[in-house]
Parts: sequence; C-alpha cells; structure tokens
Amino acid sequence: MAKKLVKSKIDPTELPLNDKLIYLNRVSKVVKGGRRLSFSALVVAGDGNGHVGIGIGKSNEVPEAINKAGAVARKNIIEVKMMDTTIPYKTTVKYGAAKVLLKPAAPGTGIIAGGSIRAVVEAAGIKDILTKSLGSANKINVARATILGLSQIKDPKEEITKRKGTQREAKEISVD
Repeated sequence: MAKKLVKSKIDPTELPLNDKLIYLNRVSKVVKGGRRLSFSALVVAGDGNGHVGIGIGKSNEVPEAINKAGAVARKNIIEVKMMDTTIPYKTTVKYGAAKVLLKPAAPGTGIIAGGSIRAVVEAAGIKDILTKSLGSANKINVARATILGLSQIKDPKEEITKRKGTQREAKEISVD
C-alpha cells in the first residue's frame, strides 16, 4: 500500500537548505508498566529557490525525531519548475485520501495556502500561488500530495521542444 514519491538525484550538500517543522505528533503506546511515549516529526527542507523535500522522523525524544526528519527531508529533495514567482499551470494531485489543488497566481497575490501546503510551497521558493486542500486534512498526506504535485510539474517550453522538434521551432510557437 505504500506509495513511493519521486526520488531525486540532487545533492543536498550543495544547497543552502532551511528546515522547518510542520507537525509534531506525540504517540502513546500502552505497555504493562504504563504508557510509553514517542514522537514523530514532519519536517520540510528547502532552499527557497526551487528545491524542496519532506521527511518524517520518529524517536523517543523530540529533538532526535526532528533531526531524523530533517535528514530524511534532505535525502528526498526535488526540483520545482517555476515561471517567475509561480508555477506554470494548474494541477490537482491525490495522495491517499488527501487531494491538493495547485493553481498559478498573478504577481503580488502571495501564497494562498493553509497548513502543510504553505510550509512546502514557501520552502520551495514559490511566491505567488493559489491552493486548496481537498479531502483528508492529514498533514503528512497533504504535504506528500503537495510534493508529488510540484514534482509532476514540467517546464512547458521543454515539453513543446520534446513534442515538436528543435529549439528554434519552440521559440516560433511561443511567440505566436
């Protein structure tokens, strides 16, 4: 049932990444002697310039869970295709029961997003975007759906070039 997100070939050591904690969950397990507490953390890492990743870490202590999540987020960095300060086109993505709508916005609009979508989009460096979380409100699945949606966005000019032929033809098409 586990769904795989797109793995990247981007080296995180070359990027100035910032970590941001999205969600911290206290998990309680009942054992013979009482309750055993552990923590899970959801962290987003991004350079604010088109690179972003998310990670989940679990541990018995909060700082250790956050550090683990940050390390996982750095391993799962993806590149986001942007046009100026927004995304090139509208997309809707489903991950589990979480459904996320990502829509480009005019310059000056800002980030219209809630919760974990906002954190992921800010870390990616997108300045103008309209979003809506549909379906599940689970922060982990919403963040994963956002990452999946951003990873599926392709550069329209590159796609035209692939489909039509040479670079010169793509310029002629985009001018019309």
